[in-house]
Amino acid sequence: MGEECKDLVDPKVVKLDELISHYKSQKGALIPVLQQAQEIYGYLPEHVLKHISLEMEIPIAKVYGVVTFYAQFRLTPMGRNVISICLGTACHVRGGAKILDTIENELKIKDGETTEDGRYTLEIVNCIGACGLAPVISVNGEVHGRLTSEQIQGILAKYE
Repeated sequence: MGEECKDLVDPKVVKLDELISHYKSQKGALIPVLQQAQEIYGYLPEHVLKHISLEMEIPIAKVYGVVTFYAQFRLTPMGRNVISICLGTACHVRGGAKILDTIENELKIKDGETTEDGRYTLEIVNCIGACGLAPVISVNGEVHGRLTSEQIQGILAKYE
């Protein structure tokens, strides 16, 4: 390969190919391959799923079936800021649904969606582990507790 062609090799594709070659001969390896491919790309783009299907000799329908069955897999890119809102028992009882409504209205997205500008992704979780601070959200792992709807706009502004 000429020197000028080396720059054309996508390092993500190289990592993906190494990953697939490591698991290719192992039965039941699809889920770990998908998990690690998602770590490489941040989500699972269509071309990656097709590549995995082809290289692992697994029908694309089966690959998509696994990806759409498990909530851990994403077919769209995550926003720069991931907002996790807790709707576990403590948070729900203390107004978590109202906080969710406020965030949805402010950002114009629902659970699992990303804003058009790629700034925020919203996800509902069952517990953040800060029940004493309910209702709680986490933005990029930073926990905000004892929330009221009035606080949401200010919190979101910190992550613009």
